[in-house]
Amino acid sequence: MAVADIGQDATNNDPLRTLAEKLPRPLRFLGVGAIGLLVDLTVFTILISFSPRPLLVRLVSLGIATLITWRLNRALTFDPSGRHQGAEAARYAIVTAASQGTSYAIFAALVLTVFAWLPQAAVLIGAVIGAVIGYNGHRLFAFAPRAPR
Repeated sequence: MAVADIGQDATNNDPLRTLAEKLPRPLRFLGVGAIGLLVDLTVFTILISFSPRPLLVRLVSLGIATLITWRLNRALTFDPSGRHQGAEAARYAIVTAASQGTSYAIFAALVLTVFAWLPQAAVLIGAVIGAVIGYNGHRLFAFAPRAPR
């Protein structure tokens, strides 16, 4: 099953979701985040070898990683919210803008100063701080169950 096909509609018969549900939600979030961070670092490391512009390269790598983590969090970490995917994606984007914006700002400050020689360290530090914001925002807003009418 492709990452793009993973979603709430497949959660009932998905063996990966069944396995993931055996883990506490924070561990699932960290696992998805680790995959996203691996994608982010891999794309960043590849692209930085072609461009000496770490701030622009990080925007690209962060965008790709964010798309992957949205799909994986939707499928494996959080329970179905009862919202249409478009509405859920919009809520996810709001939280992600806050968490990834914080992550990016920390990355930028570090890569332009103390970690100019090792930009991947700046990526990691920013990602850890962004993850704390992201988990709570996604849990309490993006994937929060829809209130009954």
